[in-house]
Amino acid sequence: MGSESNMVHSPMLTYASMISLLTLCPPFVILLWYTMVHADGSVLQTFDYLRQHGLQGFIDIWPKPTATAWKIIACYAAFEAALQLWLPGKRVEGPISPTGNRPVYKANGVAAYAVTLITYLGLWWFGIFNPTIVYDHLGEIFSALIFGSFIFCIFLYIKGLVAPSSTDSGSSGNIIIDFYWGMELYPRIGKNFDIKVFTNCRFGMMSWAVLAVTYCIKQYETYGRVSDSMLINMILMLVYVTKFFWWEAGYWNTMDIAHDRAGFYICWGCLVWVPSVYTSPGMYLVNHPVNLGVQLAVYILVSGILCIYINYDCDRQRQEFRRTNGKALVWGKAPSKIHATYTTTSGETKSSLLLMSGWWGLSRHFHYVPEILAAFSWTLPALFNHFLPYFYVVFLTILLFDRAKRDDDRCRSKYGKYWKLYCEKVPYRIIPGIY
Repeated sequence: MGSESNMVHSPMLTYASMISLLTLCPPFVILLWYTMVHADGSVLQTFDYLRQHGLQGFIDIWPKPTATAWKIIACYAAFEAALQLWLPGKRVEGPISPTGNRPVYKANGVAAYAVTLITYLGLWWFGIFNPTIVYDHLGEIFSALIFGSFIFCIFLYIKGLVAPSSTDSGSSGNIIIDFYWGMELYPRIGKNFDIKVFTNCRFGMMSWAVLAVTYCIKQYETYGRVSDSMLINMILMLVYVTKFFWWEAGYWNTMDIAHDRAGFYICWGCLVWVPSVYTSPGMYLVNHPVNLGVQLAVYILVSGILCIYINYDCDRQRQEFRRTNGKALVWGKAPSKIHATYTTTSGETKSSLLLMSGWWGLSRHFHYVPEILAAFSWTLPALFNHFLPYFYVVFLTILLFDRAKRDDDRCRSKYGKYWKLYCEKVPYRIIPGIY
């Protein structure tokens, strides 16, 4: 197991990315929040402030985690954990892991999502809890999440060392690599509570929807109305997150869950980066009620929904193809496919089907194109006065291009000659005709 994790990420890369993540990302999250909320979304204004006040100025704007922030996080986390455990759902099996384990999940994502949003809106509607409190304490919440997720990852590391949930675990012999990339592939508390489903889906992705709604309510309470730009941004983000939960069982087959272990890299991303960076276009719009006008608003909305639909349809196409063992029609025709065989770590020979038709015939990772365009479409309502709202789109593009490369490398070593043949048939990695 050790050799394998060393192969995926060299120690040098791990140190570099870990040091940069630990030193650059937490300050970045705080600066992003500060710029969006207190510096009019202007990078230059924040830069000027830092130039004048130096490091002390930065320390001054870093909010200390308050009791309110911890309380909000604790209530939200407990609520989501309870829903994950107790809401009924279909039993779903994940993909077979490298050591031959098959994780079993309870697919209750859509129910949890609906209950969360209805509860949140209900609390606001009946005056029990005002979501603007979340916005007003956002900096402290992010600050608490930064420290909290770090403690959480130490817990994950110790758990992986002392009481791993399955045989898909183990040390690479290097404590930093273990902490950063994770000890376990499928850590659980007890038999049923899957930690990765919690951090990635129920805490991370759910917070995206909750914050999208929060920003909208905050703008409404501040200005007495909601601008069309905020509405479009919220609707598109919610459509995207809805698609995610509708598709959650499919997500459990992706690299995030089936390949990346639960370490600092992925947990930090879901607990801190998703609520802060992914929601940042909405955070910007709160204080910038841009008026798009009906025509532009409708154009953006329609193209955004179309992109999200295509992204969904790509995933659906591949899932149907796998489910029917390559017999499903793709765009009305029998699909062209490659029967590939590969050997697992335990030495068994398994076979897989590689799809070369439909969306998957355009490029090997075509589904990343509509995903990036969708992100662009829910940022577009901010128009072009400031660059910062577009940081997420830029980040996502880099992330997905990197992921496509990692995925390609993994498939090349897994499928060998079959992958070479597949690449000859589908020569482009992401953008048909270009890349």
